Amino acid sequence: MSVNVRIPTILRTYTGGKAEVAAEGTTLSEVIQSLEASHPGIAARVLDDQGKLRRFVNVYVNDDDVRFEQGLETATPAGAGVSIIPAVAGG
Repeated sequence: MSVNVRIPTILRTYTGGKAEVAAEGTTLSEVIQSLEASHPGIAARVLDDQGKLRRFVNVYVNDDDVRFEQGLETATPAGAGVSIIPAVAGG
């Protein structure tokens, strides 16, 4: 199933500057694998060495934070919007 993935500015070097790209998958894990196949290097910025979502990267499927859903197994229905948002710290 095709979904639209919104890419933050810091990761657009992997997508040729595109702010939004299409990816395939019925779960977030599959979508990230699809992104990696099309845009090598992006998965390493989203996933840690154990293959889990990085602590300071927030991912939403539509408006739902996947950390409060099923994480990487969160369903990504056709036409869903996936947003990758790096956490910003400051003071």
